[in-house]
Parts: sequence; structure tokens; C-alpha cells
Amino acid sequence: MRNKIDLSPNYTKKTRKLKDIKFVIIHYTGMQSEIESIQRLKDPKKKVSSHYLINRKGEITKMVSDRQTAWHAGKSRWKNFINLNRFSIGIELVNKGHEFGYQKFSNSQIKSLINLCKVLKKKYKIKKENFLGHSDIAPLRKVDPGEKFPWQKLSKYNLGVWYKKNLPKMKLQKDIKRYCFFNNIYKIGYRYFSLKQSKIKKDKKIIKAFQMKYLPNRISGKLDQKTLKISHYLASHHKILKKP
Repeated sequence: MRNKIDLSPNYTKKTRKLKDIKFVIIHYTGMQSEIESIQRLKDPKKKVSSHYLINRKGEITKMVSDRQTAWHAGKSRWKNFINLNRFSIGIELVNKGHEFGYQKFSNSQIKSLINLCKVLKKKYKIKKENFLGHSDIAPLRKVDPGEKFPWQKLSKYNLGVWYKKNLPKMKLQKDIKRYCFFNNIYKIGYRYFSLKQSKIKKDKKIIKAFQMKYLPNRISGKLDQKTLKISHYLASHHKILKKP
């Protein structure tokens, strides 16, 4: 694993406390090339950055110090945390994304990501459930790192959570399925929805964000039985994180 330093000027100047680092947020760059991605992350006019960038060869470029707040999450929520920049480390994976020709992440890229995340997890005592994607914390705006990202593989290294193969049977009336699903994912950490009032367009985006992560081969935006069962399993095995 090769490491480089190519620092970005885009970060909050006030140094944060190490105990504030509670999450790792994974993104894809969504641009045509690695060079273009780095230029954007260093451009003062763009006002975006990340702590690390991993290219398709697995080379890691450090762009912002861990002690500084990088600008990668944008408007975001997870559990009781709002605007997660302050509480997270952002990692960008070089990938053209859905707009320019979404690619499978390379083996070298994922290997370097796992090694980096293991170091960060140990260094900052980050809980396994706090390794998240951009689409988890901003499901109405973002789809990265997308359905080709290997969350199941990362979970084997305690970087993220997954569900067991044989899920328990569930029988629910149709009119309470929605409430149960959104109640489950609220416990997991998802926000940006109302448990009481259905908003079809919003619902579909959030369901798709969940399926993109846990059911990448069947992303419909529709609340089917397996999606519901996975949400129930994860909610029943999830710990609630205290307020910052």
C-alpha cells in the first residue's frame, strides 16, 4: 500500500478533539479521472475535500489531517448527529460514478480501504456500525458509494454491519409494513423521513438507498418482504449511539 500526501486547503481551521471522530464516511469521486478528482478536492472555489483518496491501483493520498474537519459530508444526518463533517473522516474512492460510467471497485482499491479503515478504527475507537456510505447519511441527495461497493466484505472485518443469511419469517399487514420498516431504519440511524406521514417520492429514495447497500441486486425502491426482514434484523442488533 503506497501512501502520498497532496494537501487540500479546504478544511475548517479549528482543530477538533480526537474523541469527536466517531464515523468513517465512504464516497466515490464521481468524476472522469483521478487527476480531475484531486483538482476538485483541492480547489478553494469548490469548497469540498476529503481526508483520504484511494485510486484504482490502491494508492492512498492523504489530503486533510485527521485532526481537521474536511468538507465531504455536506447536509447530512445520522442518529442524533447533524452535518457529519465534524464527527467523521471522509474517504474518496476513485470511480467515475453513476453519471460517467459506474465501475466495479478494484481489488487493490478495496484492500487498501480495508487496511486504512482498520487503522482508523483502532486509532479512534470507531464502532463497526459507524462505517457508513454517503448515501446512508444523505439518502435524498447522494447514491455513493453505490450498489457495487462490497459492504458485505467489509463487514467481515468488522467495518460496517451485515445480516445473517437465514432471516426469520415475518407476517405483517400491508398497512403497517411502511411504519415498521421506517421505524427499524430509524433505530439503525437513517433520518430524513416521517414515521407518521408517507411521502412517496422521499420514501422511494430512502428505500433505494437501503437496498443499494443491503440488496444490491434488487434495487426497486419498493418495500418488499426481504427488505423489511433485513431492516428488522439490523434494528434488533443495533446499538444506539449517544448524543455528541
